[in-house]
Amino acid sequence: MRAQDVMSSPAVTLHPDRSVWDAAKVLSANGFTAAPVVDGNGRLLGMVTAADLLGDRARRGSQPSADLPASTPAATVGQAMTRPDTGVTPDTDVRDVARMMLAEHVHSIPVVDAMGVIGVLTRRDLLKPVARDDMSIAAAVRSHLAAYRGRDHWTVSVHDGAVAIVDDLDNATDRHVARVIAEAVTGVSSVEVSVRPEPTR
Repeated sequence: MRAQDVMSSPAVTLHPDRSVWDAAKVLSANGFTAAPVVDGNGRLLGMVTAADLLGDRARRGSQPSADLPASTPAATVGQAMTRPDTGVTPDTDVRDVARMMLAEHVHSIPVVDAMGVIGVLTRRDLLKPVARDDMSIAAAVRSHLAAYRGRDHWTVSVHDGAVAIVDDLDNATDRHVARVIAEAVTGVSSVEVSVRPEPTR
């Protein structure tokens, strides 16, 4: 499964000149903890988190005035963001995205193509395939296969996200298409396509 299959899109983005307080309101209103920062052409500059926006002010609020550091707190998103980010492509395998999140200790990663940011992947997004039950996956696979070649062409079963498809009419091209169709369904972990064996005499 690829990043584009489960990402949140369109992405809510922030400009580096946007004020910290406006950015905090945007994150709060959308229920996000981070957002991509883009330039005027939509190109990714980095990521800014709620901690980036509010952390400095929270630390200052807990200190006596005499102990405040001399540095001025960030006023804009560009000043506040601390995490540069290159993002992932729409075709990146979600397992690779999960490994990146764990390795970098982040909760969201932008998805980018040649035109700029097209979405964001969060840990919640990555849980969607896990949360989908086998019956729902099987129904979705059957529906897509029926739209391609009719309901009587396939036998579909699913166990723990692993899809098994039996081609009842023995067509190599159809089996290839069936695999591609099934792999695109949210929640599918693997696909096996086989031919129904000849009945024994």
